[in-house]
Amino acid sequence: MTSFDNTPENNEQIQPSSTGYQLTQKDFNQINRRSLLFYQLGWNYERMQGSGYLFIILPQLRKIYGDDSPELKEMMKIHSQFFNTSNFFNTIITGIDLAMEEEEQYKAKDTVKGMKVGLMGSFAAVGDSLFASLIPTIFGALAGNMAQQGNPVGALIWIFATVAIVIFRWKQLGYAYKEGVSLVTTMQHRLETLTNAATLLGVFMVGALVASIVKVEFAWKPTIGDVTIDIQENVDMILPKLLPLIIALSIYWLLGRKHMNATRAIFIVLIVSIILSALGIITPS
Repeated sequence: MTSFDNTPENNEQIQPSSTGYQLTQKDFNQINRRSLLFYQLGWNYERMQGSGYLFIILPQLRKIYGDDSPELKEMMKIHSQFFNTSNFFNTIITGIDLAMEEEEQYKAKDTVKGMKVGLMGSFAAVGDSLFASLIPTIFGALAGNMAQQGNPVGALIWIFATVAIVIFRWKQLGYAYKEGVSLVTTMQHRLETLTNAATLLGVFMVGALVASIVKVEFAWKPTIGDVTIDIQENVDMILPKLLPLIIALSIYWLLGRKHMNATRAIFIVLIVSIILSALGIITPS
């Protein structure tokens, strides 16, 4: 029997075999469950999501190649290599991969490797822009605002957004498997445009949220002779919501400093806000 430690030269001697297995809806459900619950558990700095990717499709690889076959062992080595993409889009790559392996079995190994490498970067950019930044920002802001006002609909909005994302992730595997390789040529030229559009929309949303969520204004009203100067009123004449903008830009600058992280930035904001509020310089709007 060929060992698991086959060298690339020996791998060329593997004679492709096929069990003739066709994936079923039960297989898709198993992959989706593993993807949603366990995909990131094997994450590491050397191969990132490689072990997680192999784990979610291992039962199906066994059905396609047969248990303990040389082809199975070699494909396990291939799929456990470095892989990293958005966990919101990873099963699109999985669906295309399985469609190719089911059709051509071991002969598709080089195509599968190239496809995974070629798509993981593009899908990482799109998935992170949409699902890790844009959607949480929009729906989180809406839900948080409504919750602050005592409106229970805020919680329902967040639950709805979360459930919709889970359904999207569940459905995409079967669609990608059905479309197969043709999905790559259909989507590839649109990914860059979609990424740029999502990024631009995210910038607009962040700007709008800064003005609506950061509720702070100048409380300091110095008196010169008989004249009381309302700092906030004068600032609003120059640019409304200028103070929230300054705060947001200051935090953005702060996060770019060496040895700075989000936790430290939060504590700095809390301490500075308490001091300025105690001195009567700022107040909640």
